[in-house]
Amino acid sequence: MMDAYFRRGVILICDVHSEGTLGFILNKPLDVNINDIVSDFPSFESTVYYGGPVQTDTVHFLHTLGDFIDDSVYVSNGVYWGGDFEKLKVLINKEMVLPDQVKFFVGYTGWSAGQLEDELDTGSWVLYEMDPNYLFLIKHDKLWQTAMLHKGNNHAVIGQMPDILNLN
Repeated sequence: MMDAYFRRGVILICDVHSEGTLGFILNKPLDVNINDIVSDFPSFESTVYYGGPVQTDTVHFLHTLGDFIDDSVYVSNGVYWGGDFEKLKVLINKEMVLPDQVKFFVGYTGWSAGQLEDELDTGSWVLYEMDPNYLFLIKHDKLWQTAMLHKGNNHAVIGQMPDILNLN
């Protein structure tokens, strides 16, 4: 995908329904902390990521906290999306949540009904199973390459190519 929003982007799909698909770009950090964009948020060292070009006036979060955050949605392999934001703030105030358990996003990535399937049919995306390490342990600048290497075969070769092909 050559689009600047998605070039070498790793996206976690969180919701698929009859009206469309929603996900978050996992490896596009912004130069802000969650405290910079949410005024009443407790002190918490957590970079905010660009989740995608849809509704960039919204903040979302992915986490490993499961049942500790009411109304969170199970996504895959111990990863949850959203939930009670006020409860998250209380848990952070009580130092019950660490920065490596939650990741914040401005905006999200969205596709209308059938759009993502069409893009998959044309080869615009590579599908791979979610590994929670992608979200919480692998550094954002190595995430795309790591995911491509895990996919294997030709993808592993592509994952080792430099972003600027003239440097190859």
